[in-house]
Amino acid sequence: MATTQENIVVSRRLIEDGFGKGHLDLIDEVCAEQYVDHDPLLGDRGREDVKQTIAGYREAFPDLAFTIEDIVAADDKVVVRWRAEGTFENQFMGQEPTGEKGEPVEGIGIDRFENGKVAESWGQWDTTRFMRNIG
Repeated sequence: MATTQENIVVSRRLIEDGFGKGHLDLIDEVCAEQYVDHDPLLGDRGREDVKQTIAGYREAFPDLAFTIEDIVAADDKVVVRWRAEGTFENQFMGQEPTGEKGEPVEGIGIDRFENGKVAESWGQWDTTRFMRNIG
């Protein structure tokens, strides 16, 4: 069984390296085979769906960067408060790019661990601000 500190390291890598740098192979490394991501905009998704989503965001916002504002853990869960920003350079969700960096979008994620891997994630993020940023 992984320690709370080890779980924190995994959650940090998932945000900073997976989403922030587009290292899609990390998803298979740190997420359980039956991983489920509960996203308020896109619904429940597995590992392959999450990789496609990350690739789509990274295509639309090539300079996408995440900053972890807070990270805390207890038992089998890690909570991350994050901020993301990037320049809208390529089409996304049917919207033409603006070429502008919108307001930073903030969110909170909760990762639940089983056997040292993320089994489930719940995200709540400012989807309204994000939609305003892309027009």
